[in-house]
Order: sequence, then C-alpha cells, then structure tokens
Amino acid sequence: MPSRADVLAGWTSAPFSAVGLTHEVFTRDPETGPGPGVVLLPEIPGLTPAVMGLAHHLVGEGFSVAVPSLFGEPGRALSGGYAMSTFAKACITREFAAFARRADRPIAEYVRALARHLHERVGGPGVGVIGMCFTGGFALAAAVEPAVLAPVASQPSLPLPLGAARRHDIGMSEREQAAVAERVRSQGLCLVGLRFSEDTLVRGERFAALQAAFGPGWRAIALDSGEGNPHGIGKREHSVLTSADVEKPGHPTHTARAEVTAFLRERLTSRPLPGPGGAGDV
Repeated sequence: MPSRADVLAGWTSAPFSAVGLTHEVFTRDPETGPGPGVVLLPEIPGLTPAVMGLAHHLVGEGFSVAVPSLFGEPGRALSGGYAMSTFAKACITREFAAFARRADRPIAEYVRALARHLHERVGGPGVGVIGMCFTGGFALAAAVEPAVLAPVASQPSLPLPLGAARRHDIGMSEREQAAVAERVRSQGLCLVGLRFSEDTLVRGERFAALQAAFGPGWRAIALDSGEGNPHGIGKREHSVLTSADVEKPGHPTHTARAEVTAFLRERLTSRPLPGPGGAGDV
C-alpha cells in the first residue's frame, strides 16, 4: 500500500477560498507545461490512491488538473470505516446539502469559482469538471459558469435517492438547471454522465430526468452490471472512473475512462464548440 506521501508526490497544494469556504487544492501540470484545465472532484472518502490515480492519468493525457480536498485526509487509503465516517460527516454539512431537493448547494458555487481560477491560470477555450458519487452533481451544476465547457458526472448520487422524488432529482436548483439548459440551447454545451446499470445509488430515473432536462445536450454512458453480463461486473459496482478494473484494456470501465478523456479533449482543445451531440453519442 503506498504511503500518503507517495500518493501525493509531484502535486503542489495550496488553500483556495471562495464563497466563505476554504479547501486545500492539489494541482499538477503535464511535464510539457500547462494544458487544458480539469477540476477533479473526489468521491467519498477523499483523495484516496484511486482518486489520485485518476488525477495522474489525466495529467498524463496532457491536462492540468486541480483536485480540491473537500473531505477526508489527502492521500489516505480507502477503508470501510474511513468511508463511513467521512460519509456521515459530509451528509450533515450544509456545504453539501445531501438530503435537500432542487437545492443550491454552497459547494457548487465554490467549484465554479475554482473552475474560473483554473481557467485564468491555464487559458484555453475553457475547463472541464469531473465529479464522482457524492460530488457528481456538483460537476453538472458547475456548468452555470461560462468557463466550464466539459462537465462530467460519474455515478452522481446526491440527493441521496431516498424516495421517488429524490431518485428523479438531478442534483441542482431550478435556477441552475435553467442556466445550464440555456447554455445547451444557445452554446451547444454537452454534459456527460456515467453509471452502472444496477447501481441503486444512481437509479435510472435520475438519468432519465437529466435527459428530459437537457435533451440532446445530455450524453449517458451506462455500463452493464446486470446478471450474466459478459465482463462479470457485480450488481453492487458503483465507481466507474476509479474502478479496480479501469486499467484493463477491453474492460467497460477502461473504455468509459477513454471516452471521458476524448470528450475533455474534444471540448477543451477546439473552437468553436460543436452543437449538442455534434461529435456523436458516447
């Protein structure tokens, strides 16, 4: 098991403050210098080796990456107890509003500010934001910010799917939804979402609601985790981009990560933006 120092080696950290919130942010550029910017939001319990593995992968693909430490201890390995305690603390924090419906979440505004900051530093057409699990919806809500051109939500689980209404909730306020929908219509903004088909934390109803909200601006990547699927993916699989199988060529998670990387490159390195779905469905 790598040490925390090994997990964070090569990354520069500094506090970033916005909208009354302050979090330590870990940043790294490719060896060739700043590339297109990507804000990577960690899943519970924080900046684990798997999350930083994804961050390393993105840097290796030529992106400048900023990873805010929103919860947990940077570099600490995942364990059941650590994940549960971090989840419990995050759920009761107003910053994340884990149970609120159609809510403006303070952390979403913080992410928008961080995206602007990263864009100002690295330049280019704009930046991407990737959120996972607890932070998935924040990536989509970040698209209110004009600098965000490539929002990606992997297994977006907030609000927690307790009851039919929350299963259909897309994790943002009506104000945010209207602003993002207008960008889809007028600017060709595209949002990407990923989930395992049997994931009970991210029901199909949520992705259907996102499709209804954003129409051709919504691209869904659904990985088969049903019984008898050809890759033996279990029904309880949840994390797509940090899956234990993500480094296996030919595995659906490996392919999904490659599709996300291609989406980021497509949206962040070319002008003008293609229209919704202009590069084909993923």
